[in-house]
Amino acid sequence: MVGRANRPPTLTSTPGLPPTASVTFSDDHSLVSAVLPTGESVSVLLHGATVLSWKDASGTEKLWLSTASALDGTKPVRGGIPLVFPFFGPPPPGLSLPQHGFARSARWEFLGKSTSESAGGVGVVDLSAKLDFGLSSAGLDAATREAWPFAFNLIYTVTLDRGSLTTSLVVSNDDEARPFDCQVLMHTYLRVADIAQTEITGLDGASYVDKVDGAATKTQSAAVTIAGETDRVYTPMASGAQVAVVEGGKKTFSVARDNLANVVVWNPWADKAKGMADFEPKDGYKNMLCVEPGAVSGWQTLEPGDAFEGAQTITYYS
Repeated sequence: MVGRANRPPTLTSTPGLPPTASVTFSDDHSLVSAVLPTGESVSVLLHGATVLSWKDASGTEKLWLSTASALDGTKPVRGGIPLVFPFFGPPPPGLSLPQHGFARSARWEFLGKSTSESAGGVGVVDLSAKLDFGLSSAGLDAATREAWPFAFNLIYTVTLDRGSLTTSLVVSNDDEARPFDCQVLMHTYLRVADIAQTEITGLDGASYVDKVDGAATKTQSAAVTIAGETDRVYTPMASGAQVAVVEGGKKTFSVARDNLANVVVWNPWADKAKGMADFEPKDGYKNMLCVEPGAVSGWQTLEPGDAFEGAQTITYYS
């Protein structure tokens, strides 16, 4: 556990060797942070295993986080990278659980940390820090276990590299006899300078479900632009195709998916943002764009002993 006695507070470098990443914990052990020697950083809240912050070497924040987000575990975080499991959106009929499931609301366990360095060429060192988090059925409260009575295990890994952030989730069915169906999504809130000057490429020709237009099925033509409330579930034509965020004609992010067939694009726009108590500032929709890799257009059926793994890698461009 994070709070056990004598746990070293940081990873430090060995005298005579190149510096490595440092990993630290907040005083109340609710937050784990990693910082590379070159200055890049990431912070993960154990509540929901939610990535709250991801900064480049200059300290520029890459994720959007509402200033009204609850960080004390009382409700899911609005912003960063919340995790969606075991379903996306409202619960299926007869299932008494909150929207988007329980993963983003549960307290996760910090499982460990590791750092690495490798030669990336003459005078270049590639650095990374990996943080592992876990959640199992045994860690849920009684009401949640009663509502979703399957034995499962989740391993979530957040890997910070000099120019990218990778998040991966492994879902295992630990039930001895019963299969279960699930959905997975990484609800990434990217920070952008001006949503009116932002577009998403890589989805041209993809079919999508437009949740703002009665769940109508449509086909994307050209780049995606945001000019009002947007809530779409895309299925790109190529499962491994990269999606890019372009601001003012310049690519600022790319999002690569591994075994995640869908990309959700979301922005609440002005009217919906006003009605969301935890969305602040109210004009924050101008500076955020959700590009969310997931497996949500259908269900992943896991037989006893089976596992599902999906990942995203977000790369930023200066």
